[in-house]
Amino acid sequence: MQGVWTADQIRAAEGVLRADLAEDVLMRRAAHGLALWVRRFLGPRATGRRVTLLVGSGDNGGDALWAGAELRRAGVRVTAVLLAPDRAHATGLAALRRARCRVLTPADPAVRDAVTSADVLVDGIVGISGKGALREPAGTLVEAAGAAGVPIVAVDLPSGVDADTGATDGAAVAADLTVTFGALKPVHVLAAPQCGRTVLVDIGLRPADPHAWVLDAADVGERWPIPGPADDKYSQGVVGIAAGSATYPGAAVLATGAAVLATSAMVRFAGSAMETVRAYWPEVVAAESMEAAGRTQAWTVGPGIGTDDAGRDVLRAVLDRDVPACIDADAITLLAQHSELRRRIAGRPVVLTPHAGEFARIAGEVGTDRIGAARRAAAELGVTVLLKGNATVVADPDGRTLVHPADDSWAATAGSGDVLSGLIGALLAAGLEPWWAAGCAAFVHARAATLAAGRTGGPAVPAPASLLQAAVPQAISEARAAA
Repeated sequence: MQGVWTADQIRAAEGVLRADLAEDVLMRRAAHGLALWVRRFLGPRATGRRVTLLVGSGDNGGDALWAGAELRRAGVRVTAVLLAPDRAHATGLAALRRARCRVLTPADPAVRDAVTSADVLVDGIVGISGKGALREPAGTLVEAAGAAGVPIVAVDLPSGVDADTGATDGAAVAADLTVTFGALKPVHVLAAPQCGRTVLVDIGLRPADPHAWVLDAADVGERWPIPGPADDKYSQGVVGIAAGSATYPGAAVLATGAAVLATSAMVRFAGSAMETVRAYWPEVVAAESMEAAGRTQAWTVGPGIGTDDAGRDVLRAVLDRDVPACIDADAITLLAQHSELRRRIAGRPVVLTPHAGEFARIAGEVGTDRIGAARRAAAELGVTVLLKGNATVVADPDGRTLVHPADDSWAATAGSGDVLSGLIGALLAAGLEPWWAAGCAAFVHARAATLAAGRTGGPAVPAPASLLQAAVPQAISEARAAA
């Protein structure tokens, strides 16, 4: 797992490290890493290429200035645009001038050409303390670079994007590459598309306990349940699926099929869509009612069950079983409507999987702080909460938090949430604790969406949830290979 730290945690760690170092040593470490990555970005023939630095008044501007001096010594043509000339980092600017780099201010008529004709624009406008949208003239210059197709390398984080929430409030940098220092910040996982590719430069920073964690493929592969020599279909954990209806069987087919593909264990289905489920998945033991469904070690309930009295009865029956449960879709709305059901889940091994609208019904608006919102809901409801989105956040009542930044947005399609809930239910039945079950399922789900979109071997194309479901085995195989 990789840790993620807040801006305050990073500043505290930097303060500790600076106390043991000479002036500018930490900044020059960061600048050296930045210069190396800019040269890699430029490619094997960096000599003579043009790099323009947008330099603000903070430490990120200092990093850019020191890196610019190093790039110039490597043969790169460097221009620095000082957005706050009177407040530019003094020693960094002196180093840049010694390297004979061109220095401009916003009033210089050559600034726009320096930006639009560059091979790379380096964003050193603001740092992790920056708040709000880009101020002028930075916003206009960044917009001009984008219109000219100039790629942007961000120093530590894209300017205009909040370090702790990944939120934007107006003009902001959309980077092709972000070079960050010491540790990942929430922006790198909550706003991954805004960062482009993020690379981490080790500058000796040792921050305290992470604010959140990011799973990698090996973490998932190590925990994904695989049968052993003594296992049978029962010992691996039987999951029950209560989803869909005879009129709307799609949710039942998707959630049940995901559970079938997730493990080698048995899957039971309860609901009026049983004949359709059997037709798609003959290995499933299907019954028309919860009473006839048989024993399970976990349940997935909610997709397509409706929010009427019949749906409420299904959810109540699942809660009566007193086993781990993944509660999704209509079942979340039912929890929001019925306080007696909501009280019954507190303190139990339950995963709620709301999208933003469902989250608002049961826990209030998500707002800009997705990690904070998921933690608040998990603490108030007493269960693990998986807040869906391009960056999925998983929080448990103890405050443990996972963030999974998807590589793309192909999972944003009807029915994909049903697949996710089936995966979580199967992992709960296999014995994974809710936090791990939700995190591992989110990882495999996002990877399956990417694989489904890339199925043609050419450029990615839209893929429905049924193809996402079909890609689940390959996504699991990749995770196991990484482990």
